Amino acid sequence: MAVVFGRSILILAPHPDDEAVGFGAAIGRARAAGASVRAIFLTHGCIDRRSMWPWERRRYEAVVARRRTEAETACKLLGLEPVAWSDRPARHLWRQLAEAETEARAVVAKFGVDQIWAPAFEGGNPDHDGANLIARRLADEGASVLEFAEYNLAGGRINSHAFPHANGSEEMLTLSAAEREAKRRALAAYVSERGNLGYVRLEREVMRPLARYDYAAPPHPGKLWYNRFQWVPFRHPMVDYTPPEEVRTALAAHAAARTPSC
Repeated sequence: MAVVFGRSILILAPHPDDEAVGFGAAIGRARAAGASVRAIFLTHGCIDRRSMWPWERRRYEAVVARRRTEAETACKLLGLEPVAWSDRPARHLWRQLAEAETEARAVVAKFGVDQIWAPAFEGGNPDHDGANLIARRLADEGASVLEFAEYNLAGGRINSHAFPHANGSEEMLTLSAAEREAKRRALAAYVSERGNLGYVRLEREVMRPLARYDYAAPPHPGKLWYNRFQWVPFRHPMVDYTPPEEVRTALAAHAAARTPSC
């Protein structure tokens, strides 16, 4: 059975660019069906100042402002309404899940959201997995949630828009030429991320009703996308050195936590 879009949709975007990577064509199709589509950006998408090269730290505010400007351009191209911007750095969402969930709940209530879209739990990025957990907690209270595959390293290979484990409820959107071009332009708005988005394919997007996960377990066997470069022996800003075990511990703890108050 095909998934059904809501009328008031909220995307839980871990970083500015996820709206284009994971949901670009789906946004257009939902809007064409009469839905309003909004996004909350749960981080500003840039690493924290201390993780930058020392000589770049003085430019921190400018780097963050540039990423937001890029996001505003991408949202305009996609017809997406950004309704909340976080000042939380990337790689911190999974560390601040209670606070992020409170922010998401407030937006859901404010806009009468009847469906939530979130990235899949696939080990692509710890913040993506954290956003998926927030969506799961809302789903457990009755919210309609669709999850979208973005990227993962299941099977030891790069997978774009493919879940590590299919369960038969997936629906694939095959992008038209116009949709591919629209998504390409939205991705191109992220000039600062040009070197990080080469994995994104434009032929399809894949979604399904949110699956049930054990967040204390790895999303798939083998190396995860975000720890594939942890062999680099010095602290490179582009490498996330967080042990996956630490991420899973944080996710499991929040999965068992009480609902935060808004």
